[in-house]
Amino acid sequence: VQLQASGGGLVQAGGSLRLSCAASGGTFSGYGLGWFRQAPGKEREFVAALKWSGGETLYTDSVKGRFIISRDKAKSTVYLQMNSLEPEDTAVYYCAAKPRIISSTLGVPSLYPYWGQGTQVTVSS
Repeated sequence: VQLQASGGGLVQAGGSLRLSCAASGGTFSGYGLGWFRQAPGKEREFVAALKWSGGETLYTDSVKGRFIISRDKAKSTVYLQMNSLEPEDTAVYYCAAKPRIISSTLGVPSLYPYWGQGTQVTVSS
């Protein structure tokens, strides 16, 4: 499984960005696809994830109502639409994939075996 993340950049507070994660090397049925982020000096944290097959989603509390995770099965791509961005959202964002996902493991980064390279998101105040 290979994951290619893109779409990061510099944006002012209140602005929007859409991250993309192109997945290849599998059919992804039964997989979970997630977005995680890591700010300087902090641990990697969960942002949002979905079940590829059923579409169930999960968000960390700090992004609920602002971020939307979605997928395009035909393109094997997962998106993270980020609205109302805040300086606290500044981080390197990573996409990840986990086979045989169950709901309780969607938000656990240590259980994801496949990771893409990160894409930098910087939100200026």
